Amino acid sequence: MGHQPRRNLLAGLTVAIVALPLALGFGVSSGLGAEAGLVTAVVAGALAALFGGSNLQVSGPTGAMTVVLVPIVAQYGPGGVLTVGLLAGLILIGLALLRAGRYMRYVPAPVVEGFTLGIACVIALQQVPNALGVAKPEGERVLVVAWRAVEEFVKAPNWTAVALAAAVAAVMLAGARWRPTIPFSIVAVIAATLAAQLFAFDDAAPIGDLPTGLPAPSLAFLDLAALGSLLAPAIAVAALAALESLLSATVADGMTVGQQHDPDKELFGQGIANLAAPLFGGVPATAAIARTAVNVRTGASSRLASLTHAAVLAVIVFAAAPLVSRIPLAALAGVLLATAIRMVEVGALRAMARATRSDALVLVLTAVATLALNLVYAVIIGLVVAGALALRAVAQQARMDQVDFRADLPGEHSDEEHALLAEHIVAYRIDGPLFFAAAHRFLLELSDVADVRVVILRMSRITTVDATGALVLKDAIDKLGRRGIAVMMSGIRPAQRQALTSVGLLEPLRRQGREYATTPEAIAAARVHLQGSGVIPAVPSQPRRSAVQEVAK
Repeated sequence: MGHQPRRNLLAGLTVAIVALPLALGFGVSSGLGAEAGLVTAVVAGALAALFGGSNLQVSGPTGAMTVVLVPIVAQYGPGGVLTVGLLAGLILIGLALLRAGRYMRYVPAPVVEGFTLGIACVIALQQVPNALGVAKPEGERVLVVAWRAVEEFVKAPNWTAVALAAAVAAVMLAGARWRPTIPFSIVAVIAATLAAQLFAFDDAAPIGDLPTGLPAPSLAFLDLAALGSLLAPAIAVAALAALESLLSATVADGMTVGQQHDPDKELFGQGIANLAAPLFGGVPATAAIARTAVNVRTGASSRLASLTHAAVLAVIVFAAAPLVSRIPLAALAGVLLATAIRMVEVGALRAMARATRSDALVLVLTAVATLALNLVYAVIIGLVVAGALALRAVAQQARMDQVDFRADLPGEHSDEEHALLAEHIVAYRIDGPLFFAAAHRFLLELSDVADVRVVILRMSRITTVDATGALVLKDAIDKLGRRGIAVMMSGIRPAQRQALTSVGLLEPLRRQGREYATTPEAIAAARVHLQGSGVIPAVPSQPRRSAVQEVAK
């Protein structure tokens, strides 16, 4: 942190200015109040910066987390949220010790983009009551709450709140295009607060009283009897914190040269932050992509910037609480509406939608599930659908092609003998994976083999075999055997043997002498088999040879 301290101090100050209205707004949206958002930004922001795995990450309350917390507040109250945060911290530390951070790389991009789009929609819907200047209606589903808020607004319109929210959002969006380095969020909030005070807008409800310092740490909120019922929400919060934090760290690495985060250490840092924040009345925290991006763009290169961000917010808590308490809720709603709009990257969404139909489907399903269900279910649905489509695509690559075996036929033979052998022998080359997703299609293809006497399966190009594929292959060989068709296999690779042996496929082949290292050996054995069965005559000019002798010749 001693490298370029001035530059990092300035970056931390800038991030704090951007983070202040967001921390207040997300605290209000969570249901625990603006002070909870500030406490989270200070405590979690400092601890995650110290113990996390990224030099550039900025942590605190986020919109994605408030989406998860709202139903928890409705069901269990503020104490339930704090308990969930504590449990989530323990789970995150456990994930770090299990070195689970590396698995973030397996989350497909359409799932991430759909997840982000869904979060943006939920955040925007959550702001509807404050933006319209009405009391938040009862309910857990954001669509229902937003609709009820609109109904209340129609009965008694509050145009002052609408104007403040719209003005703040417009200033932020226009300012971001005009001068991206200027924190227009704080400028717009200050202007809206001054306007509300100067013109005495009675219908512009302020945040309300804020504490003039951090509360003493306490475990008074902990309800041991409710721990069992709060475990599932805690797992959801931990999963979201892990996903968003590692995604944010990856984005930060991509915006710089030479920075590389440690995913397991980042999970540990987020776990420590979530253990501590509830003790001071804070909500569960995670890394914030928007604030991290501002941190990088303003020149941050070390953890000093993130620590400065937390320290500046702490000073605001101690020194400026009376002033902050006058900020209109509608102004904070405008900040979050603009934030939600800026989260949606139209170019990335368009690219995903145009890539393949599978990517478009995964993106839409994840976004809709985020909006209709919750974030954890949305990610699970997205991963399951993406995995199923990927398996389907891989399974379609498995092919079984009939090949001409004359090039591998040992010895010199006349055209008449070639034709006679081709009439009774067929060779197939299997390409790609032979696993459960492709196995039954393969069984149908192999079972439809024409009426020949010998089938040679060339196995050298199979990339992988699982138990299902081995069982299906054994079943196909048994069916061909019942039709009087002998099956010979060549080129079995060492990696395939365990699966084939475990289902009892190789032992009968070895016993019958029908497994061969190369295709020419298998063809020679097939020719000997046909001669021994009297299907084709032995070559008159030559004595009958064994398969090994044919190969030697």
